[in-house]
Amino acid sequence: MSFDVNEYYSNLNSDDVLIAYKGNVTSELISNVLEVIEARMDDYSETSRIRKKVYNVLVESLQNLYHHIDILPPETRKGFDEKFGILVVSREESRYRISTGNFIESEKVPQLKGKIDKINSMNAEELKDMYKFILNHQRLSKKGGGGLGLVDIARKTGNQLDYSFHEYNADYAFFNLDVYIDY
Repeated sequence: MSFDVNEYYSNLNSDDVLIAYKGNVTSELISNVLEVIEARMDDYSETSRIRKKVYNVLVESLQNLYHHIDILPPETRKGFDEKFGILVVSREESRYRISTGNFIESEKVPQLKGKIDKINSMNAEELKDMYKFILNHQRLSKKGGGGLGLVDIARKTGNQLDYSFHEYNADYAFFNLDVYIDY
């Protein structure tokens, strides 16, 4: 049985949600989301340090989502937009949660899982060193990134990246990433 994306999305909407979106991920969406989040954070009277951290991590999360969505073939989409993604930003008891989700080709899962596990195994100093190394030695990928996004998110939050892969069909998985920002 394939993964139910709509049920997953509904379950994300259980906390104090600042914004929830599912659909086509575009550059216009990114701009709109950032404006909405800035306004919503005003409602919570957060310190400038927390606002900046949430905003910066959200920018990085949205860029990752925008650049790394794998497009499902038309016969597989079942009503999904071509560049389908999910974003939910919520406020929990003592932290913000930024949840993103997108389809990924199944063959890419082991490499991404390995990368995240490596990042999660590092302490703050190791993450800083890895970040500097990537800045100085990596070339841009076909999708425009140099591999800094997840490292930068881990550095800025000080928390591990919480992720899961759900089999959608034989060729695709649904990738979920939850990032937590303590306040």
